[in-house]
Amino acid sequence: MTTDTTSTTEVGSYFISNYPPFSMWNREQVTDALQAFDREPDRDVTLGLYLHIPFCRKRCKFCYFRVYTNQNAKAIQEYVEALAREMELLSQRPGTQRRSLRFVYFGGGTPSYLSSRQLKYLRDELSRSVSWDSAEEVTFECEPGTLSLDKVKTLKEIGITRVSLGVENFNDQILEENGRAHLSPEIDRAYGWLQQVGFPQINIDLIAGMIGETDENWARCVEKAAEMQPDNITIYQMELPFNTIISKEMKDMGMTSPVADWTTKRRWVNEAIDSLLSQGYQISSGNELVRNNQTDRFVYRDNVWRGCDLLAAGVSSFGHFQGVHYQNFDQIEDYMREVQAGRLPINRAMKPTEHQILIREFVLQMKEGHVSAATFRNKFGIDILEEFAEPLNNQQAAGYLIVEDDQIRLTRRGLLQVDSLLTEYFEEEHREVRYT
Repeated sequence: MTTDTTSTTEVGSYFISNYPPFSMWNREQVTDALQAFDREPDRDVTLGLYLHIPFCRKRCKFCYFRVYTNQNAKAIQEYVEALAREMELLSQRPGTQRRSLRFVYFGGGTPSYLSSRQLKYLRDELSRSVSWDSAEEVTFECEPGTLSLDKVKTLKEIGITRVSLGVENFNDQILEENGRAHLSPEIDRAYGWLQQVGFPQINIDLIAGMIGETDENWARCVEKAAEMQPDNITIYQMELPFNTIISKEMKDMGMTSPVADWTTKRRWVNEAIDSLLSQGYQISSGNELVRNNQTDRFVYRDNVWRGCDLLAAGVSSFGHFQGVHYQNFDQIEDYMREVQAGRLPINRAMKPTEHQILIREFVLQMKEGHVSAATFRNKFGIDILEEFAEPLNNQQAAGYLIVEDDQIRLTRRGLLQVDSLLTEYFEEEHREVRYT
């Protein structure tokens, strides 16, 4: 984990999205995950669905997700059929029966890589097992260059309510240098179509610290993003997990890190927050700004970070069901084999203890910038101000947060590097292990 004293962006995972660390999940606990699906559920617990579409036009140099490029229509058709079969298998388990979905998230890869015909087929096939007609939110990730007006209309037709557009940067040279498939004219066209068709929420992603970024260009990116007036703007700080193209080049060629250091990235995000706040945006988390915190809710995040049941469908997908973390096989051949054999394609799992579940929800909600101790007392019967007294005192003394009136609030300094603070709340045996 990086701190103020180690500013260079080296290879390793920085962004915290779960606990215990993924590296601790194992094949031996897959039985726990399967048993969780066979138990009668607590129907008061929210149920969501993540669907992974692993196809892309090209692999970005900083991407660490399971993606496949240059796939033909037949390969995509076979994958979509496998997704539908997996959802059929899931829907037959006692733990999922007669439960409705609160939210759905199509992630990737590039979900918008699919054609309009393939998207309609996917909706029709999945509808045999699951429906999102009554879901509060259905999010769909899009790469600008894969959209057309017809495809955007199809997204509306199949029930998408929240579109996330992977802009990342508006500078064509930077986009090309970092391996993005799209260029800036495609951003403008795609956003125009999204506005024309109309969705309850549109999010755009930016990345601070891409290779080649400068102070002047970053300021222009933030200005351009504000001019577009999306409902949500998500800003990530570039990191270099172990399996990215950049990380491999650094290892194989002895390259020094080509990515801006953490001090610079945090300054850029801080400047972006100041600029967007001045134009009416509000802070929703350490990564997200929204036009209105009361109406622009990210239902997926709000529920996943509070321990809902999350079904995972597709190659390499991560889920959490009835107290058990799990991940599907991360090679498409293995995934397809399991599903076609009529088996849930779960490759590794972990059943966290009650204390580990407490830590997970606490550290994830810390990323929102504020945590109520009362919420955790009511849910877990534990006072987090006592449970985490030492790290809270340490981080308050360092200026990262303030504890006051039963509330923990991160300062701007803490919010800008919140992920680097979270391992201090981990159980001791997890603080130094590889995260992924």
